[in-house]
Amino acid sequence: MALRMPISHLSKRASPASIAQSLAAPTSYLRQPRPRQDGSRRQPMATVVPPVTQDATSSKGPTAMVFMNMGGPSTTDEVGSFLSRLFADADLIPLGRLQGYLGPLISRRRTPKIQKQYAAIGGGSPIRKWSEYQSAEMCKILDKISPETAPHKPYVAFRYADPLTEEMYTRLIDDGFGNGKGGRAVAFTQYPQYSCSTTGSSLNELWKWRNRLEGKNPDGAVTWSVIDRWPVHPGLVEAFARNVEAQLATYPEEKRKDVVLLFSAHSLPMSVVNRGDTYPAEVAATVYAVMQRLSFSNPYRLCWQSQVGPSAWLGAQTSDTVAHYVTQGQTDLILIPIAFTSDHIETLYELDQEVIHEAGHPGVKRAESLNGSPVFIQALADIAVKHLRSGESCSRQMGLRCQGCKSERCLEQKKFFVGQSNLLSAVA
Repeated sequence: MALRMPISHLSKRASPASIAQSLAAPTSYLRQPRPRQDGSRRQPMATVVPPVTQDATSSKGPTAMVFMNMGGPSTTDEVGSFLSRLFADADLIPLGRLQGYLGPLISRRRTPKIQKQYAAIGGGSPIRKWSEYQSAEMCKILDKISPETAPHKPYVAFRYADPLTEEMYTRLIDDGFGNGKGGRAVAFTQYPQYSCSTTGSSLNELWKWRNRLEGKNPDGAVTWSVIDRWPVHPGLVEAFARNVEAQLATYPEEKRKDVVLLFSAHSLPMSVVNRGDTYPAEVAATVYAVMQRLSFSNPYRLCWQSQVGPSAWLGAQTSDTVAHYVTQGQTDLILIPIAFTSDHIETLYELDQEVIHEAGHPGVKRAESLNGSPVFIQALADIAVKHLRSGESCSRQMGLRCQGCKSERCLEQKKFFVGQSNLLSAVA
């Protein structure tokens, strides 16, 4: 049933909302062979996909599938511009009225240090490679299980690195979507747990560029829908659980049940948390679902990483947590990046080369990231096909503003995406 939330409801304050129900999904991924656990991180690059135009023949297709994420610099030369965009984003790092002054200052000062970190992991972030691979593989599955919306065209839109949102949107138009030709696109966040500072920021950017590139000619514009969160989807949980089990198997059997599982997620400023952001609750829901799948086999904790600056951030910090347990003699620990869908600087450098290296004990390890996991990619397809058949433009949760939100941009963006539900039947 299509979502029909009164627009007036968006601007009202409300009590804290519960986490959106999991998207029900087929369990076919449970029957797939387990991915290899040989330690290899290399996967084939995504194949080139030819342009899809509105001349394609299927009842509802073609469909653009847009993966949204923060992105990362592919080379060390791109670090400066990446940091400049990141610190200019008040949704992610709120610096108040001095954002325009402090953002560029902080990014300039941090660039040399961060360039060294990217050099240490191979000269750039692998997040673009993984995003393009995951989206292309998902679309191959969608073409088979959802022929009525085929062909599915993969796109990637990063918030702070190439390909930026405006680059993606321009390419979308060049490929025959919108600009008077109509067509459907799905914005698929690659942050499983929703936050106004991550998914919300990416949607603000998408809404901005939609208005700039198509706002003057709304007739025949792209019709958008959003997969805005999926924290406890069974396929996501299964993919995480299998990677934890694979790392647990590297410990002697007599020690295995006592290994502490440390789930690590990117932290948020407390100013964002206190505004009512749903991210901490949704991350905790993912952690609990994974532990439930593991039959609560081990003691576990949730901790938070990647804090920036002197202001208060959500804790306890991952680095402090590891140091605390090691000091107390608990030296068998597995770090699990629970809010990331692929490797990037936060896993390959911050966890692997800082936290684990500084722990100085071979019992401190990290579970593999999702990367090219077939279980994970099947889960993405399951989430997407359910969304495509739902007739909804977004989740019920997305239409409800945070209790302390005062952003007019956020309000208007939510109005736009909620309102797209009225157009989905016309695309069908």
